[in-house]
Amino acid sequence: MTSSSGGDDSDVFSESPATYKEEDFIELKSRMQPLFCADPTQYQTDACLKRFLKAFLTVDQAFEALVKYIKWRMEYAVETLNSSHPDIQTDLSTGKVLLPNFKDKAGRPAVFVFARHHDASSRNLDQLTRFIVYVIETAAAKCDESVIDNICILFDLKGFSLSNMDYGFVKQLIWLLSRRYPERLGKCLILNSPFVFSGCWLVIKFWLNEVTRSKIIFIRDKNHLEEYFDQEYIPSTLF
Repeated sequence: MTSSSGGDDSDVFSESPATYKEEDFIELKSRMQPLFCADPTQYQTDACLKRFLKAFLTVDQAFEALVKYIKWRMEYAVETLNSSHPDIQTDLSTGKVLLPNFKDKAGRPAVFVFARHHDASSRNLDQLTRFIVYVIETAAAKCDESVIDNICILFDLKGFSLSNMDYGFVKQLIWLLSRRYPERLGKCLILNSPFVFSGCWLVIKFWLNEVTRSKIIFIRDKNHLEEYFDQEYIPSTLF
């Protein structure tokens, strides 16, 4: 799959094993070490290497994916994507995403997405992709990797209509989470899902592998949401 976020990767939606072998991690770390020594700016943490091992089937595939990831970060200038970047400021001003300082009950940094503030007909996919990367990077940076190294994304579909449905955005998000940020998604909560979204979901779910689908939870009500977030952190505007 060719993506505007960079690279041409096949088997984008391959299944993800739940664990990794310690000997595979040692081998992968040994193979990555010359790259890190040659250019310390390319260094990736042990937690990152383990995530790639969990997401890809072999050491060879994990190594190849990591090399592509490092190259992509450099070519895409990921480090320059901050809140002062013009494209990031534009999307932040819409109110479509909130990056709160609190975490869910499992310790995952939270991302709140308000679909009603997204206009699919007027968005620029390249600009939106930069914004997605910024959001993932910002949330992931809040992870305490000694406890948990994935994030929780909540999609609020209150006021959602088909004008907000953006399949290009969804495909790009899936691509990024599977190829550039594997195992970073811990839970995806979908709240206030209207009937009109049921048809959209029938399309989207076939783009997801079984592992990813198992992380998606349709929230029934406030009590259900409180299983994931402390009551004090749940905005009253959600209900």
